[in-house]
Amino acid sequence: MPALRVIATVSLCLSALVLGGCETTTSGGSVGTERKQLLLGSSQELDQMAAQAYAKLKAESAARGALNKDGAMLQRVRAIAGRLEPQTRVFRPDAPGWNWEVNVITSNELNAFCMPGGKIMVYSGLINQLHLTDDEIAIVLGHEIAHALREHSREQMSQAMAAQTAIGIGATLFGLGEGSAGVANAGYEALVATRFSRDDESEADRIGLELTARAGYDPRAGVTLWQKMIKSSQGGRPPEFLSSHPAEASRVQQIQALLPTVMPLYDDARRRG
Repeated sequence: MPALRVIATVSLCLSALVLGGCETTTSGGSVGTERKQLLLGSSQELDQMAAQAYAKLKAESAARGALNKDGAMLQRVRAIAGRLEPQTRVFRPDAPGWNWEVNVITSNELNAFCMPGGKIMVYSGLINQLHLTDDEIAIVLGHEIAHALREHSREQMSQAMAAQTAIGIGATLFGLGEGSAGVANAGYEALVATRFSRDDESEADRIGLELTARAGYDPRAGVTLWQKMIKSSQGGRPPEFLSSHPAEASRVQQIQALLPTVMPLYDDARRRG
């Protein structure tokens, strides 16, 4: 099948790009996450794009009266983030000096994120509907901060750029039309791109758990957090191998496996106050 030949060519081209354009953005920490990444473009450019998008989101939320409406919740989230931010130096010495910003949007959505450069947004529904403790909020924020530390957004963009280039080359080499290239692209999105995202989520879980422990928040809250997420899930979900996020049960298993590594960090942080 021609499309399969294109997919094979994509894999070869991606391998060549990976060998030629890899670097590392973070150290491995105690949880051991050091690896090479395909990173095209500059982190500064992505930080600027993120800052613009974040400012736009804040302006839109403020216009409808949803930005930082709950002062107590805002103070609580900022206090937790403030303890996590200094711990980022373990993975990136430059990260504590980022222009960090933390805000809360009043919404029923169960969501939170940290954009490149340290722009954090938490949706109130996540805290209110799941009745999150401070430890559980720390797990969420640590996970989202980990995405920014690891530059997962930049890595995803780099992978997409490389894949599109490779698909174009493969289609040209084999004299295929847009239809076959489209099939190859769909195959990449379904089986390759989602794997990157799934791996990113697992990696962010590991880094976030260590950040949480080093900040003096109980990493065992990762188990209770995902138990709450499992309970709140409604409807079916795709098989894990086609999902952009690991199954909740897999996340709980990984956290439990890492507890012997991160609990001493938590105990030490508690002793130091």
